[in-house]
Amino acid sequence: MPDALKSGILIGAGVAAVRLVFEKGGRFDIYPWTITIAIGFAFYILFSNHFKTLRNKHIVFKYLSDLGLMPALLLAIVIAPLLGELPWPTITWGITVPQFYTLFTEWTPFAANVGWPPLSLFAAAFPLVAATYVVLFGELIQAEALVDEAREFRHGDEDVHYDANRNNIICGIRNISMSVLGPDLSMCGPMWAAMQVVTCERYKHGRDAMDSLFGGVASFRLGTFASYFLMPIVSLVKPILPISLSLTMLVQGYVAVRVGILKARTFNDLGVAGIVGSVLISRGAGFAFAVGIVLCLLIYGKDFIRNWSTYDTTKDPEFNSRINPK
Repeated sequence: MPDALKSGILIGAGVAAVRLVFEKGGRFDIYPWTITIAIGFAFYILFSNHFKTLRNKHIVFKYLSDLGLMPALLLAIVIAPLLGELPWPTITWGITVPQFYTLFTEWTPFAANVGWPPLSLFAAAFPLVAATYVVLFGELIQAEALVDEAREFRHGDEDVHYDANRNNIICGIRNISMSVLGPDLSMCGPMWAAMQVVTCERYKHGRDAMDSLFGGVASFRLGTFASYFLMPIVSLVKPILPISLSLTMLVQGYVAVRVGILKARTFNDLGVAGIVGSVLISRGAGFAFAVGIVLCLLIYGKDFIRNWSTYDTTKDPEFNSRINPK
């Protein structure tokens, strides 16, 4: 897949994520001060060069950095009620009991009131499936870009191999299983961008901060999964769910745009990426994908798909004036 198209999808997805928060009548208009303070604190902890200096000098800041978005969420729990934008949480004690029986007997194809859909429904849904896969493709590109960026900081430390085909197969098996045994649309995406950003940022700090990227992701996911069953945690964070979603979108947007621009190897790549990203924001992923393919064919011709390992860059003046040395 051309780097220009990858770059455009990432940039468009990043800007679209930010727009969800700041569009007129969106979450920022409802909770302006809480989002401003919380996201400012989160960005300072995650990305600030000044905070990285403090992290290396004081163990308190090191532990604060290792917590990722959690300090910003805890800050939001306190400042949102103080600013009058959200109520104080009402702590409830106990253990939550997931309604697996109700889910299986009322929402799955095995339920008497649901049943198995006819083949005509699968045929009618095919255009939607194709459009959804375009969105999923952008998520896979972002996942690969985040892993590649994190790997640069841990040369010789751990061999993290990303395989998009394997990712497709895993997502397919997982989603087919969930659609039959317990549909949960919010958990059917290929990645949780903000979680991966936080995990990769901590992974960059070396083996002392995170021994393995696999262990870091597993620990994060097992921790959140266990929290679902603890009512004190659920009731504590429930009022700030709109704020946490906004933080997720803004962190994802920040990283997606940054990684997307770095994906562009030449000025032409960046130009195509700008067009693709703009179309994605205004007309959706399907239009953006089609526009990107046409532009790449028109501009690159036979070099539409380059094998960079064997490509003779010495004969390409456009490549030699590239914006990104890698």
